[in-house]
Order: sequence, then structure tokens, then C-alpha cells
Amino acid sequence: MQQYIIKRILMMIPTLFAITVIVFGILQMAPGKPGGGLETDSESANKQEGMSGHLIFKRQFHLDKPTFLNFRFWMNDNEIIQLLDKKYDKTKKYSRAQKIRAIETLEDYGNDALASFHRILETTNDKQIKVNILSAFRSNATRTLIHRYGKKLNEEEKFVNRETDRENRQISKFVYSDDMSEKEINKLTFRVTDYLRSIEERWDYSLLQKMKKCLFDTRFTYYFYNLLHFDFGISMVDKQPVLPKIMEKIGYSIFLSVGSIILAYFLAIPIGIYSAVNPKTKTDKVITVTLFMLYSLPTFFVGTVLLFYFSEGSEYYKIFPTGGFQSLSSENMTTLESIKDIVWHMVLPLICLTYVSLASISRYARTGLLDVIHSDYIKTARAKGLGEWVVIFKHAVRNGLIPILTLLGSILPAVVSGSVVIEVIFNIPGIGLESFNAVITRDYNMVMGIQLISAVLTLFGLLASDILYSIVDPRIQYE
Repeated sequence: MQQYIIKRILMMIPTLFAITVIVFGILQMAPGKPGGGLETDSESANKQEGMSGHLIFKRQFHLDKPTFLNFRFWMNDNEIIQLLDKKYDKTKKYSRAQKIRAIETLEDYGNDALASFHRILETTNDKQIKVNILSAFRSNATRTLIHRYGKKLNEEEKFVNRETDRENRQISKFVYSDDMSEKEINKLTFRVTDYLRSIEERWDYSLLQKMKKCLFDTRFTYYFYNLLHFDFGISMVDKQPVLPKIMEKIGYSIFLSVGSIILAYFLAIPIGIYSAVNPKTKTDKVITVTLFMLYSLPTFFVGTVLLFYFSEGSEYYKIFPTGGFQSLSSENMTTLESIKDIVWHMVLPLICLTYVSLASISRYARTGLLDVIHSDYIKTARAKGLGEWVVIFKHAVRNGLIPILTLLGSILPAVVSGSVVIEVIFNIPGIGLESFNAVITRDYNMVMGIQLISAVLTLFGLLASDILYSIVDPRIQYE
């Protein structure tokens, strides 16, 4: 068993890596801008660096990098010329969408475009091309300062920032204006090319540097590097660390999900046992039809109906709170009153989460017991004169309920992910509601964090199911 557990844990490593790659790739393909298009709140820094808040936002979260592989060192000079032409076109030759796309692409290229800028300025005699490059130069050449939300920089990082800031001030002097004469344009061109030659080691890569850039200068590499240090990143919406936010919300989902699971098993197993002992009777048929009718009802519909008829805002039975986890006055309650208040708030959500599970768990229990009840050792127990309930509960139930252990693999991720629909309808501040808000605001780091933790717990849940198999049934051995 010990070797099996170690082997399964080692297998989790490549599995988690594959899950990370897939989820990360899907999120990068999602339409819209991460963070809902929100900009950083440091306007003074924006002005100092000569960049828009949106550009700083992208560079700080590495959203200007390619997703998995970076081949920008093979950048085509003609592509740069065309992008610059679209960005600075004043003849309306290009549509607004084309101009926006060109602007965003040049922003993403950042310092990677400097090699093309240098080659083009060295070889072209076209005035307009020179003007376009000089206009874009400051934005692309400006380097991003190191910034860590909620963390202090060390002395080395502060030194790098001072050097970067000094260089950015130097770059800010390369200003192009429309009233420049041709002589002034040529002079500025010479200054820019001279500056680019002075930092040639940054854009003239060796073969080894190209390989490193291709593999490691990407969004995924930066994210995965942080992940290896158990850093799930910063929320793109409120700039708070993702992991503490998840830990803050997880308690609500644990209470709701575990309560639902316990209640579902507490009700479903006796129902399943009764149906197995009395198969094909009218009662069994009524139970089966009723459970599957409940199973067919969507939770958002049932939740809305329950709120409409039984919440304090209802016109009918004002019994239960409308939503939330606790009352606003819970701070003034005693411990016993606070527990009672939480339980009272959770009655309707627990009903919504539990009724769906009753059909599946009870059917698993029924099927498992039906297979066992007709076994030879059960017949032997009856032949010895043991009572029917002793035969069922002492001999049949233990082996008959093995199939429902397969459901335990989904319990741990359910605790983390919670129920998105239920938490949104009843305004419970758990992981489900946080997931919903993260998707709406395109908070990629939060979505990734929740999905990865859910994946980890799913894998451990499956391992726990296997271990429980061997505990319940000693005949099951793992070599």
C-alpha cells in the first residue's frame, strides 16, 4: 500500500502540470481583456514612465508576452513597418479596429521591437518610416520598474529600479514632434540609433539566449515559476494575493458543502437500503420516481422558488433569511446565537445542494446492496438463523456500500469549488461566488488558483477513495 500511495503521488506531478498547461491555455484564449480592462491605480507612475496605466498593467502581469513560446527574436521588419503605418496613419486608410490592433501589438512587443527599430533606421531613407519609429520609440524602449503588490523590494531590486528609472529618464528625452525639420529628424534618428547600439546586448541575442527567450520569456513560464514557490499570483482586480483570498472564502464553502454531503449520505443511504431490501414494491417505485423528479429540477429554479415562497422578502411565508451567511447584527450575538443564526441562514441553500445528490447516492446504495443480498455468504447468514436486519446491516451493508465510495473522489473538490449557482443565488461569500466574480471580471489568476486547488483535491480525493476501498474490503489489494 505504501508503494502504491507513493507511486500515485508521483503520478500527480505530471498530471498537475498537464492540467496547469490546459487551463492556462484555455484562459489565454478567452475573449476580452484580463481584469475586465481595468488599469492600475498608480497614475503618477504612469506619467513618470510615459506609459498608460493599461500598458503598465499588462507588463506587470506579463500579459504582453507570448503564451507558451516566444519567437519574437525572428520579428519581421516589414511587419513592424506595417504596424507603425497603421498606428500613425492620418489618412483613414485603415479601420479603427486595425489601428487598435496595431497599437496593442506594438505595446506587447515592447523592448522586443528595438532590434527591428535599429535595423530599419540603419537602412531606410523613407522619412515617414523614420518618423513612425521615432514616435513609437519612447513607448517601446521604456522599461518597467519592478513592483510587487503588498511586498517590499529588496536592496538589489531597489538598485535595479533606480538604474531603470535613470535610463527611462534618458529615453524620455528622445521626443519627436510634428514641427521638426528634416535636419532635426535626422539628428534625433542618429541619437536613437546611437543609443540602441549602446544597449546592443539586450536585443542582439546569441543562439543560447534565443533558446532561453523562446522557452522562458513567456506568460506561462513566469506563472509556473511563481507556482513552484506556492505563489498563485496577484488578483488582477483588487491587487491582493490570490491564495489568502481563497483561504478567506473557503470556510464558507466548506461549511455549506460538507453539511450538504453529510445530510445527503444521512438521508440517501437509508433510502437506498430500504429500496434494496424491498425491491419492485410500490414504495420502491414511488421513491425512485420522486427522487428522479427532484434530480431533474435545476438548482437555480428550486433556489429561486424557495426564496420566493419562504424567505423574509416573500409575500407568502417569511421564515428564512433572504441570503447571506450571517445576519448583520451577528457581532452582538453570543456563540450559541451565532451558530443558530448561521444554521438558519443555511437551511435553504442546504436543501438546494442536497436534493440533487439523493437520487444518485441512493441508487448507488440500492444497486450495491442488490448485488450483495443474493450472495452465498448472505444466504449462509440467514441459514444460521440470524435476524434479517442483522444480516443486512452487519453483513450486507459493509460490502454493498463499496460503490458509493467512488463518489468520495468528488467531495474534496466540491468543498473548494462550492456551488457557484447556490452561492450566487443566496449571496454566500464562498469560493463559488468568488469563482463567478472572477470569471465576470476576467481575473485570470483567481480563476487559475481556484481551478488548480480543485484539481489537487480531486487527485487526492481519488487516492482517498482507493484507500477506503482497501479498508472496507480487505480483499482489495494494491500491488
